[in-house]
Amino acid sequence: MFTFMIFLSGCATMPSARLDNICEIFRDQSDWYDDANDAFKKWGVPVHVQMAIIHQESRFYSDAKPSFEWFLFIPLGRPSSAYGYAQVLDSTWDWYIDSTGNWGADRDDFEDATDFIGWYVSVSSQKLGISKWDAGKQYLAYHEGHGGYKRRTYNRKPWLVRVAKKVDRRSKRYRGQLASCRDELETSWWQ
Repeated sequence: MFTFMIFLSGCATMPSARLDNICEIFRDQSDWYDDANDAFKKWGVPVHVQMAIIHQESRFYSDAKPSFEWFLFIPLGRPSSAYGYAQVLDSTWDWYIDSTGNWGADRDDFEDATDFIGWYVSVSSQKLGISKWDAGKQYLAYHEGHGGYKRRTYNRKPWLVRVAKKVDRRSKRYRGQLASCRDELETSWWQ
């Protein structure tokens, strides 16, 4: 059994131990920079905005899911179908697939997750007029959906407004860090 667990842990993509440093994340997962940069080129959503959203949603775990809800000792199930790096609901993922034609996409694939975030933020920018560079407002639209953002449902959720501010701060920190290592990432041997 122990050998089996070691085998399984070797198959999973583990997040960087230094999640507060975007340069370290990309050094640990060398293909992730290309994936996020490809999404930037395709959708115009900055790498640091994508990465701040992924950090908030899954801490870079590919198979992240919401925790089970419990009543005493009885499991009631998960509160939603959110799954993967970007914690995307089944219905939103289906909308993405239908809109982009990316039929082979998987929520637990980092490249697909960054493409999804690029697409969703781009749609939010078009529908709601939110800058693709405004990680805080984009996160509110990401969490509440476009209709919820329009209705400002986040105003009834002070905790969510605090989380969006945290995402915005992380995005700005990631942006500064990325400026210091972008040349290295674009010219590294693994590219």
